[in-house]
Amino acid sequence: MRTEVIVVGAGPTGLMLAYELTLAGIPVVVVEKQHARGTQSRAGGLQPRTAEVLDLRGLLEPLLAQEPSGNTSGGHFAMLPVELDCRPWRTRYPHPVRLAQTRLEAHLEGILGERGVPVLRGREVTALAQDAEGVTVEWRADGTPGGGEIRGRHLVACDGGHSTVRRLLDVPFPGRGSRTSMVAADLTLAARSEAVPTGEGHFSRYPRSAGDFLTILHPMDGDQYRLLFGRSSGDGPDREVPVSADEVREALHAVYGPGTELGELRAASRFGDAVRQVERYREGRVFFAGDAAHIHMPIGGQGINLGVQDAVNLGWKLAGALRGWAPDGLLDSYHEERHPVAARVLSLTRAQGVIMNPGRDEEVAAVRELVTELLRLPDTNRYVSGMMSGLDLRYPGVGPRLIDVDLTTEDGPTRASRLMHSGRGVLLSLDGRRRSVGDRTDRVEHVMAKTEEDVDGAGALLIRPDGYLAWTDTDDTPLDTALARWFG
Repeated sequence: MRTEVIVVGAGPTGLMLAYELTLAGIPVVVVEKQHARGTQSRAGGLQPRTAEVLDLRGLLEPLLAQEPSGNTSGGHFAMLPVELDCRPWRTRYPHPVRLAQTRLEAHLEGILGERGVPVLRGREVTALAQDAEGVTVEWRADGTPGGGEIRGRHLVACDGGHSTVRRLLDVPFPGRGSRTSMVAADLTLAARSEAVPTGEGHFSRYPRSAGDFLTILHPMDGDQYRLLFGRSSGDGPDREVPVSADEVREALHAVYGPGTELGELRAASRFGDAVRQVERYREGRVFFAGDAAHIHMPIGGQGINLGVQDAVNLGWKLAGALRGWAPDGLLDSYHEERHPVAARVLSLTRAQGVIMNPGRDEEVAAVRELVTELLRLPDTNRYVSGMMSGLDLRYPGVGPRLIDVDLTTEDGPTRASRLMHSGRGVLLSLDGRRRSVGDRTDRVEHVMAKTEEDVDGAGALLIRPDGYLAWTDTDDTPLDTALARWFG
């Protein structure tokens, strides 16, 4: 089998990347070891910036239409009892958006199927070789001797923290190993004590501790709960040891009392707090994205958010290289832009791990109190909410994210985000002056519009496909220079 891009891994990162490539007409094949999508809940929501990114592609609205209720509670930092307020960042999504990772994956895979993109499940990558012209992958099905081969011009590893691609290429994954053993379980309760939380609320309502256990129990759809637990010492079985129902019962009884009884244990797995990141996001014709590039303690929904935004940053650049219009350095800018972003998130999650005070250290408790008070200050809250949500992100030499203002175009009312559904760049003229994108009309659309909202005094904006401003008419750089830099 031959294609342009091989994506290894059918999680949210790999599926989103495949979708981005299809927008540019790039043939892609997705290879996934698992036969079917996992049923266990993982990320239960999206940070505001990732919600905006999905909105740029028109993907969010149909997903939210199926949600039973919206979340009106702000985000959190280290599970402290102060809501993070994202309203100062001028976003349509000032709260984390409730959306199960499994639903996003199902939606993306369904769209890829409609577009004829093969998602080859049950294929385990066993060998990989790259040369000056492309990458060859060998795979086998179900661990049997039979298998096959795929040849592509590039490969993107989106195959998780235990990436097979990373191992086959002998790419180092420096950082710190896990120091704790935790369990994530989807379950129902046959009986509940008054200590069991009900209904929606700020995340700080859910953590509890008693005896030797630390737990987070929060309601999900229907009668299902998600329980995270571990011992305050950090001790626990190895990652591969199955989670037993008795183990879950012990944690429930210890923290929520004997009046809380396990009903059905639907799914469970173990995780830790390892922190690692590859040194380079590109190895020849192979790129790393999502958990294959970086892992950290799962707190604040940062994993899925990093992965989706990795995909949207890389997709249009890889398409440009394959179409032959990418300027020098465009592909390398993927590493230059995304590596520091993940490094900051890894640092942020490590800080939260300390502040959460799992060991009940009195000195750390004092720090918790101080940080809680600081978060109540508007300026501090804005700063931290910008980091946690991703709304403050700016790449070197690039402007801030596009604010999704209301517009009026020749076709009627719309929003700025809806101009980005095609995955192309947009030159948006708000001052009535027509401008030229030269011979780049296949990758940059020129739109004339009006708005009553403030766009930082700009009368025209050049927007990259990932939603960041490449130029405004308030810059000293000429428009042609910016067009050439990002669109060839």
